[in-house]
Formats: sequence, structure tokens, C-alpha cells
Amino acid sequence: MDDLRFEGTDSYVATEDLIVAVNAAARLRRPLLIKGEPGTGKTVLAREVAESFGRPLIEWHVKSTTKAQQGLYEYDAVARLRDSQLGDPKVHDITNYIKPGKLWEAFTASKAPVLLIDEIDKADIEFPNDLLLELARMEFHVYETGETIRARHRPIVLITSNNEKELPDAFLRRCFFHYIRFPDAETMARIVEVHFPGIRQRLVREALAVFYQLREVPGLKKKPSTSELLDWLKLLVAEDMPPEALRSDDTKSVLPPLYGALLKNEQDVALLQRLAFLARREGG
Repeated sequence: MDDLRFEGTDSYVATEDLIVAVNAAARLRRPLLIKGEPGTGKTVLAREVAESFGRPLIEWHVKSTTKAQQGLYEYDAVARLRDSQLGDPKVHDITNYIKPGKLWEAFTASKAPVLLIDEIDKADIEFPNDLLLELARMEFHVYETGETIRARHRPIVLITSNNEKELPDAFLRRCFFHYIRFPDAETMARIVEVHFPGIRQRLVREALAVFYQLREVPGLKKKPSTSELLDWLKLLVAEDMPPEALRSDDTKSVLPPLYGALLKNEQDVALLQRLAFLARREGG
């Protein structure tokens, strides 16, 4: 793995500090823990790293009900009991009732994969600690069969978190950490160009001005993210929206055209409508 180096890809704008973090984690053979607000490209990063390194990608999307054991394997004792009652001969082979998890899949892959453990902070607080030993040793024991599953090739592990809850210190010590800052206007313009080559620059400038001013409105429940900006731009281009239509003397206080692509709840819409009303009253 020492000869691998991530430089970003044609479809992913990676900042220099992010490139350094990916390569440092790969060199140290430690999981890369990526934090940042939703919409900053954490999940997409794993796909781009896999593409850049020419490795298969294995994705484990964590939910609130996910247990660490599911990443190793699951044993379906209920199905085996049912089959034994029906006299099914396959009950004599317990492996018929063991379902490999994502870590099992990553450890037994013929080529070292990139393993994404996505949104680890959604699960129970014990979830990260329950994976410490397996990620450190790159092996785990299957008690039902007595076998040990060892990594044929050490996977590159990327773990994402939206900071919904604090992760245990013991887990953090095992990871290389990087926080993806929300892109500034210059970086965002590069991201837009990747997704919309040749887009009208005047439209982009006006749209970015509105977008960043919206993000600065105090009290917004959900700030618009990169993915929402891209959706909005796609609609503006499809509607052939003139840049002038996005201008306003007080962009913070009015709803932009096609605002439904940027604002995702009624509280934020009501907040901007209230600001617009106050601005009109003060202006009048």
C-alpha cells in the first residue's frame, strides 16, 4: 500500500489537507475518520478513493439499529430451528445459517478493498468500541464454526461521522482524523465546474452569493449543503434563469427562485418569509 497515493479525481475536488489525510491514514494503516456537516462529500470520498486506488468499494451504511456483530456475521438460529422441525437436511451444516457481514466481505476479498463505514455516529455508543479489536487485528472468530476469518489483504478503512454524538476516546486513538470544512466560495466554484462544465459564470457567481448568504441567516434549522446547491443550479440552468433574477438588495431577507431545492423544512421557509416581511416594512 506504500506505493499508493491519492491525488483526487476528475470528478471530486479534494483540498490539499484532505489529500494529506487520506495518504497519511493509508501510510499508517489506520482507519481514516472523516467528520463534517452533511453534504460535504464524506461518503463520496470513499468512492473516489476506491476509484483512485483501483480498489473495489464495500459500503456499510450504519443505522440507529445496527450492531457491530452484523458487520462480522449473523447466525440465523431461528431459521435453523424451523428447518430442523421440517426435517431439512441442510440443518447439519451450520454454515447454511451464517450470513457474512461487510467486514467478513472486506477481509476475504481477493483484492484489498476500500471499506466505508458510513455514519458510525448513528449507532449505539458502544458500536465503535465493539469494532476496535477486529479493526486492529484484522481478524475475528466465528464461534459457531470455530474458524477465524483473517484479512487476506488489509482494507483501506474510511469511517464517516456527522457529529451526532461523541465517539469513544479508545476508538478515536485508533483512527487518523480529518474534519472536512465546508467549502469556501472558490472551492465551491471548482466543484460546480466539475458537475456543470461550461456553466455560465455570471449565474454561478449570483447563485453562490445567494447560497452563502442563506447559510449565514441566523436561526436556520438546516443550512443548505453542497448537494442542495448543485440541485438548485441544475434547476436554474434547466429553467434558463437569468442571473439578474437572483439579485436582491437584501438577499438574506427574500426567498430565492426555486427555493425548495435549498430549504428543506417549513420552519426555515417561514423564517425567511418573516425576514422578508420585516425588511419590506422597514423599507416602506
